[in-house]
Amino acid sequence: MYSTLVVLHILAAVTWIGGMVFLSLVLAPLVRGRKAAPEFMALFRSAALRFRPIVWVAIGILLITGPMLLSLRSIDVTSPASWSGIVTVKLMLVALLLFLTLLHDLVFGPRVSRVSAIPDSQRTPGERIVFKTARWLPRLSLLIALSVLVAAAMLTRS
Repeated sequence: MYSTLVVLHILAAVTWIGGMVFLSLVLAPLVRGRKAAPEFMALFRSAALRFRPIVWVAIGILLITGPMLLSLRSIDVTSPASWSGIVTVKLMLVALLLFLTLLHDLVFGPRVSRVSAIPDSQRTPGERIVFKTARWLPRLSLLIALSVLVAAAMLTRS
């Protein structure tokens, strides 16, 4: 049981983070390098939208297997005062990552879709801020996700 949960947990994490790496470090720079030609923007948008449900399935698996794994290690998930420092750090990073993912998917994603259809010269200052924020938010999420991986590696050693 424990090994199966570990494999599912790792597979879900690899799926989520691997997709983030691909979109942020491979596909996004390719699109920007093409001066955001409409067909490249459409490719990026299609890839991101196709990846979104996969991410949410992975998140669901992580949210189910994570507490189960902690329980199997005799860590009471309902008693934060009893958590070790590394468990606390990992769960805080996970909460922040979930918040940023929701913010990206529910707020910035739809706004960027709308703003990207407007020529840059006609965008309001607020629309320009939305567009710039949408560029760094996934990178920040990726950095936090990698931090979660480091915390997870440290947790396996404790």
